[in-house]
Amino acid sequence: MLSIRLSRTGKRKQPLYRLIITEKSQDPWGTYLENLGTYNPRTNPATINFKVDRIKDWISKGAQCTETVWNILIDQKVVEGEKRKTAKLSIRRKEVMAKKNEEKTAKAEKAAAKAAEAAEAAAAAKAAEAEAAKAAAEAPAESAPVEEPVAAEKPAEETAA
Repeated sequence: MLSIRLSRTGKRKQPLYRLIITEKSQDPWGTYLENLGTYNPRTNPATINFKVDRIKDWISKGAQCTETVWNILIDQKVVEGEKRKTAKLSIRRKEVMAKKNEEKTAKAEKAAAKAAEAAEAAAAAKAAEAEAAKAAAEAPAESAPVEEPVAAEKPAEETAA
C-alpha cells in the first residue's frame, strides 16, 4: 500500500521535511516514488510548498496519508474532511487523563456554585436595598406630620399682672 508521508531532511535542530510517496513498509529516508513538496515548520507561519495536483492524483489512485500529513492537507484545503488525532494514548494514560478531567469538572462545578451563591446574595442584597429605599420613600409621603406652630409662651411677668 502506498503512503504519503513526511521525510525529515536538514541539519540537526533545523528540520525540513519532504512530502513523499512511498511504499508503507519502506524506510521514509530511503528511496521514494515521487517528491510531492516541502514543509518548513520553523518559519512563522510554516512554509508549505506542495504539488496539489499530484497529491490529489495519488490519493485518487488509493494512496493513504499519515495523520500529520492529512491534517496539514486539510489546513491547506487540499482535501476535505475532519482532522485525525495524531497522539495514541496508552490505557493507563487514558485513565489518568480521565481522572484529571473529572477533577477539573468538579472544580468548575464548585466554582460555578460559588458564583451562583454570590450572585444570589448580591441579588438579595439589591432587593433588600430597593425595598428599604421604597419604604423610606413611601413613609414620609403617607404620614408626614404637619408641624403646628407652637404658641409662643408669654413671659411670666405678663401672666402675673
